Amino acid sequence: MRLWTIHPEYLDAKGLVALWREALLAQKVLSGNTKGYRNHPQLIRFKKIANPNGAIARYLIAIADEADRRGYQFDRSKIRADRSRGKISVTTGQVHYEFSHLLNKLKIRDPKKYHRTKQVATVKLHPLFTEVSGDVEEWEVVN
Repeated sequence: MRLWTIHPEYLDAKGLVALWREALLAQKVLSGNTKGYRNHPQLIRFKKIANPNGAIARYLIAIADEADRRGYQFDRSKIRADRSRGKISVTTGQVHYEFSHLLNKLKIRDPKKYHRTKQVATVKLHPLFTEVSGDVEEWEVVN
């Protein structure tokens, strides 16, 4: 499971569809509707805030918005009605790690998108997140 901190606009088609599926799974986990994935590291930051279900719903909305922008049709009826207004802090180290991780994926899966994306000077975040200084997050599994 990878719940990207960076904006979904950087993902290729395969990555965006995978993110949608994984975020829907995260929504089920955070709602207590699964037996597995309950302690997945990617969910730690959601569990730390007052309204994890509202946060994952906001997370999913931004993914659906990106899908709409690309002409895809993701089923928004799968998103819980609950919404969180807050933001989740993410470190600069985490943002840089994720962006580099994505570039490595794009280099193989979508070379054209890789060449466009590697030119990005300032990485946009998913709208749920706000950047703070720091190293890669403790919950990240670094390869």
